[in-house]
Amino acid sequence: MPDVLILGDTIRCPELRHEVPVAVPDPFLYGERDGKRLVHVSGLELRRVEAVGDYEIHPPEDYGYDELIRSGRSRAEITLELIARACRAWAITDAAVPPTFPLEVADRLRADGVNVRVDRELFDARRRSKNAAELAGIRRAQRAAEAGMTAARELLRRARPNGTAVTVDGEPLTSERIKVAIGNAFTEHDAIADEFIVSHGPQTAIGHDMGSGPIAPNEPIVIDLFPRDRESACFADMTRTYVVGTPTDELEEYHRLCHEALQRALADVKPGVEGNSLHVSTCELFQENGQKTSLDKEPGKVLEDGFFHGLGHGVGLEVHERPSIGIVPGDTFVTGDVITLEPGLYRRGYGGVRLEDLVLVTEDGAENLTDYPYELEP
Repeated sequence: MPDVLILGDTIRCPELRHEVPVAVPDPFLYGERDGKRLVHVSGLELRRVEAVGDYEIHPPEDYGYDELIRSGRSRAEITLELIARACRAWAITDAAVPPTFPLEVADRLRADGVNVRVDRELFDARRRSKNAAELAGIRRAQRAAEAGMTAARELLRRARPNGTAVTVDGEPLTSERIKVAIGNAFTEHDAIADEFIVSHGPQTAIGHDMGSGPIAPNEPIVIDLFPRDRESACFADMTRTYVVGTPTDELEEYHRLCHEALQRALADVKPGVEGNSLHVSTCELFQENGQKTSLDKEPGKVLEDGFFHGLGHGVGLEVHERPSIGIVPGDTFVTGDVITLEPGLYRRGYGGVRLEDLVLVTEDGAENLTDYPYELEP
């Protein structure tokens, strides 16, 4: 294994959170050399880091912090010098780093003779098979997602058509009102989300439109939830589509096809299967039923109707991570992957349907981590 360097905080750097599973808000240096796991971190975090792993931990004082303070250098200069001294002390002269490694630090280390090289595949592979703590966190996040979906459904079930809008307790039902209920459910399950989707009508056919405004009778409502478990920082991801009133024949057909595609794909998930093959199979099903897909997209033209996104993606310390399950081949499932399957069909200016489950790749197949009904009726 090559020597490794990671620099960041464990709030925003998934590569580092995987190695040091505790929330540290300020950047610090992690390294691996000859089987040792090395950490250079502020004294503020020493005991917290010490409690979560077997590391050789060095505070800034080990590398002359007090002397550097007295030298009159700027904070930025002191930080770079401490990192350089840590690498010298650790005897790291050639290191693999993730793609997000800071350029300023890489330049300084290279000037000091340290060969710093990006190895995306190495760091992606380290996080593919989820460890026990990450998987437990993903399961908790998924229960939070389901609780959020239930909060949304309860509002939708109470909604009544009232002319061009639907109301609950005499007040218009809006995307914003539903989002408050979902957010409260996340909080009750110790999960958070900066954003999530509650779109309706034509909004549902616009990719990641987060949704806004009053909901109308008989239109599609796409709810796509991706909360993050506070303890582990791991995500979940699920989507359902609803209608308050009577769905059109077109929406019912979209829903039927998406449900069939999801179940077919789920049955085919196992280690060694290439994600692209599932995407292609879903496209073929949709095309057989008269829908456009990325397989027959006109080169150079944006596809805005039919099935215009990938079938899924990996989920873990990022809501979108490896493996990819889309039009680009290359990613093969491994035991311990957590993936989404999310077929969708859309018509620009009208709306669409998406269904999404969260799936664990097991030694001999798959476990659906999502336990939630699929019906269009809330």
